[in-house]
Amino acid sequence: MEEKYTRSAVLSGYGTADELLSAFRNLQDALNISISVIQGQIMAQQATIYKVKLSVSNMDRHYYEEHGLTIAKHPSETDERLMLRILAFAMNAHEKLEFTRGISTSDEPDIWQKNLGGEIELWIELGLPGEKIIRQSCGKANEVIIYCYGGSTAEMWWEKIKNTTTRFDNLQVANVSKNDMSELGKHANRSMKLQVNIQDGDVMVSVNDSVFHVTPVIWKNAKFPVTSQ
Repeated sequence: MEEKYTRSAVLSGYGTADELLSAFRNLQDALNISISVIQGQIMAQQATIYKVKLSVSNMDRHYYEEHGLTIAKHPSETDERLMLRILAFAMNAHEKLEFTRGISTSDEPDIWQKNLGGEIELWIELGLPGEKIIRQSCGKANEVIIYCYGGSTAEMWWEKIKNTTTRFDNLQVANVSKNDMSELGKHANRSMKLQVNIQDGDVMVSVNDSVFHVTPVIWKNAKFPVTSQ
């Protein structure tokens, strides 16, 4: 005799299908909440928060503003890289410029600027990205700036990759020397008052009571300014 089962039928003494489904959904919801809470707690424990009062005086771009920044430092990020992120923000400061998830994700730059329509006007990458990332970022954004660092390692990276970048008119590449990176890293502090003055490409940085200069060397210029500042 053919047996017919419905959702209200009893399943092996564990309750009806409706009851089991409801219990499963409740368990799933509880697990999702717990996982989200745990993930949030882990991220909070891992990330170190830096508070920066940034004042920018950029005579090259005629930009004079102050910014209150809250920056999360990933456990794998060095003090030098963190400070370069802040400096890159200062050198390209704009009311729409913002930090992304950066080092913790592969599909976003370290800093970007979007217009009201969500289009990426400026993509700022730190480090030594591969040709694929450069190609993709130049296709996604109006303008791309790479701040590379690493001394001789950066020089070898550039020698290897520079011929593949000539077709990207919206790409600028600037190198920050080992000495400049070292000087930046010395002044990393979880609470900083930072003044950045820029004139003729020279960058003067004042962190609390210390003053020093950083001079990024342009290895490739964008052929035309695309981003509206």
